[in-house]
Amino acid sequence: MNQRRWGAILSYINIIANMVIGLVYTPIMLRLLGQSEYGLYSLIGSVVGYLSVLDMGLGNTIVRYTAKNRVDGTPQREAELNGLFFSVYSLIGLFCIAIGAVLYINIDNLFGATLNLEEMHRARIMMILLICNFAFSFPLSIFASILNAYEKFIFLRVSNILRVIINPLLVLPFLYWGYGSVMMVVVSTLLNFTCLLANAFYCFYYLHVRFLWGHFETVFLKEIAVYSFFIFLNAIMDKIYWGSGQFVLGIVSGTKQVAVYAIAMQFMMMYMNFSTAISGVMLPKVTMMVANKVQVSELSQLMTRIGRLQYLVVGYIFVMFFLVGRQFINLWAGANYIEAYPIVVLLMIALMIPLLQNVGIAILQAMNLNRYRMTVYSICAFIALLASFPLARYWNGLGCAVATAGALIISTGFIMNCYYAKKIHLDIKFFWKNILPLMKGSVLLLFVGFGIEYFLQLSLNWRNFLILCVVDTFFYIFIMYKFCMNEYEKGLCKRVGRKILRIA
Repeated sequence: MNQRRWGAILSYINIIANMVIGLVYTPIMLRLLGQSEYGLYSLIGSVVGYLSVLDMGLGNTIVRYTAKNRVDGTPQREAELNGLFFSVYSLIGLFCIAIGAVLYINIDNLFGATLNLEEMHRARIMMILLICNFAFSFPLSIFASILNAYEKFIFLRVSNILRVIINPLLVLPFLYWGYGSVMMVVVSTLLNFTCLLANAFYCFYYLHVRFLWGHFETVFLKEIAVYSFFIFLNAIMDKIYWGSGQFVLGIVSGTKQVAVYAIAMQFMMMYMNFSTAISGVMLPKVTMMVANKVQVSELSQLMTRIGRLQYLVVGYIFVMFFLVGRQFINLWAGANYIEAYPIVVLLMIALMIPLLQNVGIAILQAMNLNRYRMTVYSICAFIALLASFPLARYWNGLGCAVATAGALIISTGFIMNCYYAKKIHLDIKFFWKNILPLMKGSVLLLFVGFGIEYFLQLSLNWRNFLILCVVDTFFYIFIMYKFCMNEYEKGLCKRVGRKILRIA
């Protein structure tokens, strides 16, 4: 419980650290690199990032089966599982190099029409570095999954926070000295390896993790393969939803539109991270609840309780961005990136449902019922990818966002809620009945916020932007606490407030 609580707290600290550093680091980096160079950096990162799907869902699989083994298994069995997964990951690393070589050979065919010769040269160097990064990361990533299964969230979150802080401290001096996107890839690669090796040290020194290569029955291997395959589809789906926009725009529009879409994706990643900070530590607990055969009603209550807490966070982010996001992008990134605003708003609306129901995904994974969800998501994701090409030719990044938003609303909104209710018998009506009062509070705040902005008529500068943020935040807290929160949530707020006062 302590690890889960501090894991969630540190996740938010990690997100806040990302935000604070991003507020300072990103605009400086954008101006030092230039829009085209940043677009090139984002384009190659998104293309090579597709190699991450070669994880095949094993990271999540390790968490599930290691957590399950802690309930009904033995140390010998766990060591054999570790050996099995390490062997598979090593093969995936070799396969990653082969696939990366194919991408490298075909880089001219992919982007020759939109990149000049100098950009192509830098793109090749970054591609080689990132391919090596992924190839060696796969075998070492097993240790992070083991730490998750053991619920050692504090160590994982602290290492992530340190990486977030150290990265810009290393990158900015080189940017001032005239180095560009290639240097940024080198720094991120070195930091990644440092964190991976730190995870390995913790596992061996503190958890005394062992690796044995034993014999597994065919039935068990098939079970793991089926479970991993549908997690693998989830990874593909995520890459299509959140990485294909840069890829499509790199083919049809060029690096400047890629840069705009990449800025929009930064906001979307932040939006998703705020929600998953709570639900991300729930999979081991949900897995053990399912293994202990708790009532479905308990799972419904857990999903609803966490969903409401998630809404208090993501609802605030959405409303604040809707009210002052345009001003923020203009001040922070510059007028050249203002097209990112409608992209972010549209995707935030579409992503609201799955973010609130992240615990439902953990329940599916714990019950090994993920295949239907992954099949539906994958079909919708591929349709969205195909639709992105013609839409991007007419509306650039907004066209990609329209395709993605439509797929998300259909798959996560309509189809999966029916599945949760009919297949797992989760009380979805109870869930949305509890979410609706919070949504009414957000709508009320939108009217209040736009009214304040209309009557104040403030000019565009950082001082006036901060004034609007403070005023809107005050009204959000007041409206939610006074009219929308239940006693449990008010109690959490009071406890947090008392702790803050004691610290102060």
